[in-house]
Amino acid sequence: MHALPTEAAAPVRLPFYRQLYFQVVVAIVLGILLGHFEPQYAEQFKPLGDAFIKLVKMIIAPVIFLTIVTGIAGMTQLRTVGRVFAKAMAYFLFFSTLALVVGMVVAHLVQPGAGMNINPADLDQSAVKGYVAKSHELTLTGFAMDIIPKTLVSPFVGDNILQVLFVAVLFGISLAMVGDAGKPVLHFLEALTAPVFRLVGILMKAAPLGAFGAIAFTIGKFGLSSLVNLAWLVGSFYVTSLLFVVVVLGLVARLCGFSVIKLARYLKAELLLVLGTSSSESALPSLMQKMERAGCSKSVVGLVVPTGYSFNLDGTNIYMTLAALFIAQATNTQLTLGHEIALLLVAMLSSKGAAGVTGAGFITLAATLAVVPEVPVAGMALILGVDRFMSECRSLTNFMGNAVATVVVSRWENALDYRMLHSALDGNEPEVLATKTSASAKA
Repeated sequence: MHALPTEAAAPVRLPFYRQLYFQVVVAIVLGILLGHFEPQYAEQFKPLGDAFIKLVKMIIAPVIFLTIVTGIAGMTQLRTVGRVFAKAMAYFLFFSTLALVVGMVVAHLVQPGAGMNINPADLDQSAVKGYVAKSHELTLTGFAMDIIPKTLVSPFVGDNILQVLFVAVLFGISLAMVGDAGKPVLHFLEALTAPVFRLVGILMKAAPLGAFGAIAFTIGKFGLSSLVNLAWLVGSFYVTSLLFVVVVLGLVARLCGFSVIKLARYLKAELLLVLGTSSSESALPSLMQKMERAGCSKSVVGLVVPTGYSFNLDGTNIYMTLAALFIAQATNTQLTLGHEIALLLVAMLSSKGAAGVTGAGFITLAATLAVVPEVPVAGMALILGVDRFMSECRSLTNFMGNAVATVVVSRWENALDYRMLHSALDGNEPEVLATKTSASAKA
């Protein structure tokens, strides 16, 4: 657990125009304006968004590896690792299932697809064939085999978070088991953490450019008018996700002694980055840093955040059941209670297999519908045009779900420094950091 701050220090705050969240907001607004008024020109800025996401993915593997290995190796008892992992998985399973149920309930209440009377035979299925083909990768056998890398170092040249997590946990446990003989390696990895996270800070300075390029391309290609298409479905999803974060996660946060609104404000720069890039991975390294600064134990952060990015996808789960029932309603497909339960069970499994798959939300939906033949897969063509705009909301909800999970599991482990947490959420993080630095220097 983090040591409590012992003395005050004058907070050092940057001018608002030099703060990341302000720069990202300006970039998003400029991207929207460019995409609306000069759509063809705006589409040419797509490489900016793609390049930034590639930069972040470049650093994700070493960040996860270093955080997990040093966290596990620093635990006094190895059974603590298993306990933290078990608690995190129990939390993920419960809230992921709850998100699926919420999406299904909202679909029944709002009926977003009712009255469309679409004949599946009239839909152009060519656009979704690629996603259906990709969905075959999400079988349980493929998922299990995908976790195990070919070599010890191969996860670092790919983009599969689960493989990095797998290797890091095993290496961290091995390092802890060799005791004093592993101390030099542990000290080296701890020292390596500092320049790696400094590199993260350097890369994040490019976030406004990445957000600008991604949003300019999106608006330029699909247009603001595409936001109006299927607005009932999109609106229902956004409102449901917002209520899930504010009400469900808000209640969980309140029971654990903090405010989810303040947590969102604390993570505003990362949330805006996720909004601009439509990728929660773009903010993963920064989230891990900030959760440690907010008083969460390094070992808990190292296990919960990367695992949550694979198993705690609240936004994706809400989307899956809501979109599946929307397609059923739009095509006048009658589903029995048994069909809906089967849909729920399949979605629970397929959502866990989506980790590391590009376009996971849409692909996972294809995998789910392929196993539940009552809902026509061809109906996915109905939402293909607006799926891009729902991906932002999926990513934002997934991101907030993992942030809350990290604090909750830290609390369950008695590894949460409440003084640091409330200081950070109240906007006094610079003071906490300065105090930690001062205390470390004295020690």
